[in-house]
Amino acid sequence: MKFLKLSFLSNLDVGCLILRVWLGLTMLINHGLPKAMNFSATSAKFPDPLGIGVTNSLGLAVFAEVVCAALLILGFFTRLAALFLVITMAVAFLIVHKGSLAMGPGSGELSFVYLAGFLSIIFLGAGRYSLDRND
Repeated sequence: MKFLKLSFLSNLDVGCLILRVWLGLTMLINHGLPKAMNFSATSAKFPDPLGIGVTNSLGLAVFAEVVCAALLILGFFTRLAALFLVITMAVAFLIVHKGSLAMGPGSGELSFVYLAGFLSIIFLGAGRYSLDRND
């Protein structure tokens, strides 16, 4: 398998960059921005899983999915941003979706996959290609 030993394909820092940007962008674009831009309409149907009020619950989700996702993309305060996203995805998976991995409506599969990715980033860190880099 010598032909697979291309140096850029085995670079942990490149892997961290791809993971951070990929998950951060999809969270920001597909989840955070729609919630933020339609805050009033979203709050009418948003759950209150922690019992702190719908507006507060939605505000925390928007903070994680917009601000923390953007920080993740930049690689700035990476582990802290990933921690907020882990908490958000854990609440979504365990409380809102009741830990369901079944296919179809009500499935928590997407939040479960995001949870795994963000948890991995906590352990991996930002990598060299980030604002947090440690040269």
